[in-house]
Amino acid sequence: MPRFTQGTPGNHNSLRTNPNVPLWQTLALLGRVLKLDMSRLVLIDGNSLLHRAYHALPKTLTTSKGEVVNAVYGFTRMLLKVIKDLNPQYLAVAFDVKGPTFRHLEYEKYKEGRPEMDTELAAQLPMVKELLKDFEIPVYEVQGFEGEDIIAALQVQSSKLKVDEAVVVTGDRDVLQLVDGRTKVYAPLKGLSNPVMYDAKEVYERYGLRPEQIVDYKALRGDPSDNIPGVPGVGEKTAVDLLQKYDTLEGVFDHLDELPERQQKLLRGQKEQAELSQRLATIVTDAPVELDLEKCQIGDFRSQNEIQSLKKLLFKSMFKELSNTEYTERKEDTESGGQLGLL
Repeated sequence: MPRFTQGTPGNHNSLRTNPNVPLWQTLALLGRVLKLDMSRLVLIDGNSLLHRAYHALPKTLTTSKGEVVNAVYGFTRMLLKVIKDLNPQYLAVAFDVKGPTFRHLEYEKYKEGRPEMDTELAAQLPMVKELLKDFEIPVYEVQGFEGEDIIAALQVQSSKLKVDEAVVVTGDRDVLQLVDGRTKVYAPLKGLSNPVMYDAKEVYERYGLRPEQIVDYKALRGDPSDNIPGVPGVGEKTAVDLLQKYDTLEGVFDHLDELPERQQKLLRGQKEQAELSQRLATIVTDAPVELDLEKCQIGDFRSQNEIQSLKKLLFKSMFKELSNTEYTERKEDTESGGQLGLL
């Protein structure tokens, strides 16, 4: 499959003096300019990105047939932005599969109380998968595992296949536990905008924890969105303070006698529940998937399949972008209402 090529960048010197350009984006562009031979695999958390797009953009974005396509549109724009900003050699998308996972088998209340996916969002999931098929971007999904488990398995396999760097695209901060010397997380902060590239340093600066401590943080703090219980009464600040002092969940329970009386009362008798929460929060790396780098190679997104796919969804602005040599950000695309960019 031919590599996707970007247009020639403009004034490279301006990047060195423009404080609005993030360092990671400058380095990515520099790598393209100098043609540095570093391989990069981008792994997209499909459910996270689609859900974020659905809630970030108005439902008034429809096709001429009246189909709501705000999530498809936002997902696709983010996909194009990721390719532009990160310039990956390889790309794949992972999705959850409806139904219980191995976590439900251990704790039947896992994700209890979470509302069902909106019908208007659920209707767009097949559209996104069809679009990815037309773009020849492989989709990975396995019954009983969540998308982030699949991503972790692919990330580990990519290391064995000598891929230099893996970047996970997600709005789910749970995935920060995967950050290491060769793995980063690219996460939008607000809606679909202002993405941050998390390496280990950025994780610590924002959360006061190392990536490998994220699991133990959730073991103590819990996670209401997934109904992970944690230790009742332990809040964000207490969890961070304990881990900064004692490093791990095990270290915290090994030093209970050193804690203030109030914290001792909170933690005594809670080790078993904390360890259960730790297991629930841990992203596993043994999901039964096999990374096929040849299929993950980025192709030319201006082929007839991709153009016809966007025409079918009537995304005029993105059709124009794929017809050009460079992508450009279009503010009006995220602010307009009604039928969006109809052909």
